[in-house]
Amino acid sequence: MHGIIAYPITPFTADGSGVDAAALTALVDQLVNTGAHAIAPTGSTGESAYLTEDEFDTVIDVTVGAVAGRVPVIVGASDLTTANTVRRARYAQAAGADALMILPVSYWKLTEREIIAHYAAVAAAVDLPIMVYNNPATSGIDMSPELLVRMFNEIDNVTMVKESTGDLMRMRRIKELSGGELPFYNGSNPLVLDALTEGATGWCTAAPNLRPQPCLDLYDAVRAGDVDRARRIYDDLAPLLRFIVAGGLPTTVKAGLELLGSNVGDPRAPLLPLDASGRAELRAMLAGV
Repeated sequence: MHGIIAYPITPFTADGSGVDAAALTALVDQLVNTGAHAIAPTGSTGESAYLTEDEFDTVIDVTVGAVAGRVPVIVGASDLTTANTVRRARYAQAAGADALMILPVSYWKLTEREIIAHYAAVAAAVDLPIMVYNNPATSGIDMSPELLVRMFNEIDNVTMVKESTGDLMRMRRIKELSGGELPFYNGSNPLVLDALTEGATGWCTAAPNLRPQPCLDLYDAVRAGDVDRARRIYDDLAPLLRFIVAGGLPTTVKAGLELLGSNVGDPRAPLLPLDASGRAELRAMLAGV
């Protein structure tokens, strides 16, 4: 799995009571048609933490159906407990997903022993490859490069890492410790140019919901070794990347989609819709898109 891994939002119905399957189908289809190399539902952008289990299952079924085998589907299966993470992982496998992305979520700070046991339990329950997702900003748990490489070596299904700390040295350390054998994916939007230049296998991002072509062009320029073109594309895209991260991905991306003509509903409380000043700033960034 490589390239632009696009993270769709989860559209909700007008009253916010459930998933808008038709809107999600249209959004996923658009992401695939505009060139995304993989689709990753139920990540942070998809508000997975705020979905009921029935809604989670609906998002997976709709996404897999909409993709229809055209590109890989990487399902975010994270949950507070190991038992429900396993349930989500098994459901994703049965639905036809190609891989799992798992973030260690916990009220209590987990020890390394507990983190390893969590991933090992999920890996034993399914046959799908697992992308270990390191994002201490959302999970409160920071996995060191040493731990990530250890799990890659000890747990068969652990085959890749999404590194979202925004620390380029961690990516270099992962590459060094694994002898280049452990693929790492960039999950920090503002870091994307440096990460791809450093050898990231792909870019996990919500940006293609709003500006798909520059994301693809940036990836292609780096792959082609065209540094000057890659820098120009990045400089054009960077204000949007910084804005959607700072404002919260579900909030900003849903507002952007609405500004572009797609009604996907509001984010789910406690998240709030983007405020008037934020919408004005985002409207200016999307002018001409």
